[in-house]
Amino acid sequence: MKLTHAAMAPSRPNPHRADARKVCDSPHAPAVVIPLELGEAPKKKVTPADVSFSVLEGTGIVEIGDERAQAGKDVVVESPARIPHRWIKGSKDRFRVPVARVPRPTEEAKLL
Repeated sequence: MKLTHAAMAPSRPNPHRADARKVCDSPHAPAVVIPLELGEAPKKKVTPADVSFSVLEGTGIVEIGDERAQAGKDVVVESPARIPHRWIKGSKDRFRVPVARVPRPTEEAKLL
């Protein structure tokens, strides 16, 4: 068993310059936890793998393709591969969302 405390996981460099903390580096599905500040919105990107988001805290607005929805604690969002997506922090509450890509991408995501 391996336990990882998200707040203590190292932040890794990324093109969004967001505080992305790697919490899982499985050969099948890497995962990071991303906290966002109020109004913070990383650029839309397209990933070569399906992406799953699970809101841990707060409320955010998720954009996937042409769709946009508000999502809060305990909501899971699925985003298919090769569809542009991003999150926008939508409340003053602390906002954290884990991001898992399945299967492990063999190519880099593309920022739009």
